[in-house]
Amino acid sequence: MQRVAVVTGASSGIGAAIARALADRGWHCVLLARREDRLRPLAEELGGEFEICDVTDRAALLEVASRHARVDLLVNNAGVPARTSFVDGDPEQIERVIRTNYLGAVWCLQAFLPALEAAAPSHVVNIVSIAGEVALPASGPYAASKHAQLAFSRAVTAQLRPRGIRVHTVKPGFVETEGFPQSWLPEPLRRLVIGPEQVAAHVLASLERNRGETTVPQYYRAAALAQSLAPNLLGRALRNRIRR
Repeated sequence: MQRVAVVTGASSGIGAAIARALADRGWHCVLLARREDRLRPLAEELGGEFEICDVTDRAALLEVASRHARVDLLVNNAGVPARTSFVDGDPEQIERVIRTNYLGAVWCLQAFLPALEAAAPSHVVNIVSIAGEVALPASGPYAASKHAQLAFSRAVTAQLRPRGIRVHTVKPGFVETEGFPQSWLPEPLRRLVIGPEQVAAHVLASLERNRGETTVPQYYRAAALAQSLAPNLLGRALRNRIRR
């Protein structure tokens, strides 16, 4: 029986790259996103199918999930950027990033859980971000959404393992995509930017080797460690940078 993968946020960027990589290895991909003009040609290219769906809409997700009895892999990739702050940011933008990046992953798991259990042993991949461990002032709401998604991913890892569902938490660093352009970064940091294909290759390697929680590229782990071990020191450094 051909393995079935549901990939959210599949219309471009990391989601599209993961779908292509999976299809190359014989997976049947069900692509979820809001833009039919992007999903239809990609589904035709991959020999898969697509569903127009907003991951913040629980009713729509349940309807989509009802059409798929068995799912071997759920990739929670749908996400939106939020280059705004808690201090003076647009309230609607702050709510949107929390609903999409965090709650969207929760609602997707709940909707597709019966199908994942039916196909067990199965997998869930949560595309989080290094921002889930490192919070910067200019994108605080985005970091908060990824902090929440990281906590969600870690919590369900323990809950789902006895049900035969393995959770993989992937934390990319800066990735250049249409929805997340990295041109705002200062020149030295642009050297750290990777492409969506590198994330996709990392995801497939994680599935094959049962890696669990990982960071890509691994050198971003240093930033997460610095904020975890010395949050006050990093906070002072960021405060001094803002003052300058």
